[in-house]
Parts: sequence; C-alpha cells; structure tokens
Amino acid sequence: MATRVILDTDIGTDVDDCVALALTLRSPELRLEGVTCVYGDVLLRARMVLKLLRLSGCGHVPVMTGARRPLLGRVPVYWAGHEGRGLLEPEDDALLPDSEPAPDFIARKVMESPGEIHLIAIGPLTNVAMAILREPLVAESLAHLTIMGGVVRGPERLDLPYAEHNIRCDPEAAHIVLSSGAPTTLVPLDVTTQVRIRPEDVERIRQGGDELDLAVARQIELYPPFGARGFTYLHDPLAAATVVRPDLVELVEARVDVELAGTHSTAATLARTPLPEEPSRTRIAVSVNIAEAERFIVDRLASRARRM
Repeated sequence: MATRVILDTDIGTDVDDCVALALTLRSPELRLEGVTCVYGDVLLRARMVLKLLRLSGCGHVPVMTGARRPLLGRVPVYWAGHEGRGLLEPEDDALLPDSEPAPDFIARKVMESPGEIHLIAIGPLTNVAMAILREPLVAESLAHLTIMGGVVRGPERLDLPYAEHNIRCDPEAAHIVLSSGAPTTLVPLDVTTQVRIRPEDVERIRQGGDELDLAVARQIELYPPFGARGFTYLHDPLAAATVVRPDLVELVEARVDVELAGTHSTAATLARTPLPEEPSRTRIAVSVNIAEAERFIVDRLASRARRM
C-alpha cells in the first residue's frame, strides 16, 4: 500500500523543492494527497506547484496556501526574486489554489486518518506549527514527520553555518514542531550538502522527454547557483527520498532543541542523546550513502515510473 503523504514546501527560491515534488510524483510508493505552500508569496509558489502537477498529469492533487510570514514576524522574509522564472507564463495567473488554509488542511487530513499521513516538510515550519497549535493532537496523530532542516555541525563540518535556512526563517515555529513529540526524522545540512546533481544528470532527466522532465531540467539549469557552480545540492529531494529509502542515511535517536536567542546562535539546532527523563521521538540523519542517494534520485527523476 502506498504511503499517504502531504508535502509542505517553499518551492521556488531553491530548485530543490521542485526536484523533491517531482521525485514524490515519480515514486509509486507514495500517494500525494496534497501540497501546502509556505513563506513569502505563497500564491506564486502555489502556481508553480499547480503548473508542475498539471504537467505531470496530477492536476487532481489539491494545493493550498499558508503562512506568508514567520509566526512572530521577527525575521524579514527572504525572497530571491527568481521564483517562477522559466516555468510560469502569463496565462498561469489563472491557476488558483484551493481556498482552505494550509494549516487547516494539514490538521484536517491528519485527524481524519490518525496514524496514516506522512508529512514531508521542506520549507520553514510555520504551516506545520500552526496546524499543531490549532489541533495539538496532530503531533501524535501523524504517521511520521520528515523535515529537511537544521544543522548538527559536528567537528568535521565546521564549514556549515550555525543555523540552516528553513529553521532560521522561523525559529519559533521550528521550536514548536521539534518539541511537539511528533515522530520525526530530521535530514540536516550535514548530509544534504554531500548529495549533488550535475549537468549530466540534468541531461538524463531531459531525455525522459515528457513535460515534467523538461520543466524540471529547465528549472535546475535556471537556478543561479547551479549555473555558477556547475552543480546544486539535493537538500529537499534527499529528505523526500528517505521516506521511500530510509536506508540511504544513517539515523540516530536524538533530542533536538532550537535556540531562540543569541548573537550568533539564534535558530541553531542543538542535538544530544536523549535522557531517560527527557525522551525523544526524533531521529537525525548523521551520514549518507552519497553515490546511492544520487543514483536513486536521478534514476527516479529520469524514469517513467508514475504514482499509482
């Protein structure tokens, strides 16, 4: 039986959300029940999702918009300015999401089917936090929550920032979610920055030849860091891939706290071994099979597999 999933995304600023959505659609093990958009111009983000769903033949999947700003509004919204470029045309202004607010949709779907919905959160965690605040039973009723976010930053990864983008955009929301008790897998920068997509991989995707293949390949090529570096990181696709292939990463049980104050450490994710008096239902990916993860993601994107 396919795993029922909701994808919560800030698609557009980094191309990895687009790739993660395509990977989800290409994975018959997953049944996408809805896509919720968060952070910044959520209507534009929703139009991107609607366009990709239409190109994939999955226009029946509902798309909702959610929070435009962080919970407390302390952090300015980051907007790169290239969102939608190369994908949306003027006529796509007619693409409109469902009217139900994203946090309400998440809470409703989870509570209608306790223990059956796997939520994949690959953007700031504002929508997820709002769903938990509106219905506290959401946390314990999720089948699982997979988050692309955070950074553990062990001694061998001092090149990484103190805080990762998705957590930094709304640290208060991240605190609510990561302290909620939901069964959680955290896929942090420590592993996602080891997994890349390169021009030859993009060409394989393009050779698939259908409209979704062409759109995804074009979006990767138009992503400014890809052009500058000749590769880009597969942050969000790796998180989505672990739902299908958890063996791609090594997972350890950990307690994760989000720092909410500090000159340098605000939004840092602090991990430690759980204590008997402070148990945790969170696992952190601490290592990744790089070659296998890259192969799996590109093979799925370049395949003709379709969601059942």
